[in-house]
Amino acid sequence: MLTIKILGSGCANCKRVEQITRKVIDDFGVSAEIQKVTDFNKISEYSILATPGLVIDEQVVCSGRIPSPGEVTTWVTNALEKA
Repeated sequence: MLTIKILGSGCANCKRVEQITRKVIDDFGVSAEIQKVTDFNKISEYSILATPGLVIDEQVVCSGRIPSPGEVTTWVTNALEKA
């Protein structure tokens, strides 16, 4: 099972990243735990300069922007191949 974290304050951009990620996971039919991380002390542990951030299996794959569904699909696919 993948562990996916959405890093951010819960703003509109963070929610959009979560929506895109959930849709990709649903389309794949993959089992994943999606966590929202809003504590800035925990977010700072990932060394990102801007939110929203997207972390898949403890690897930061995107920060400071909203990724496309295609990008998220690629990152999920890569994470599944490593698992």
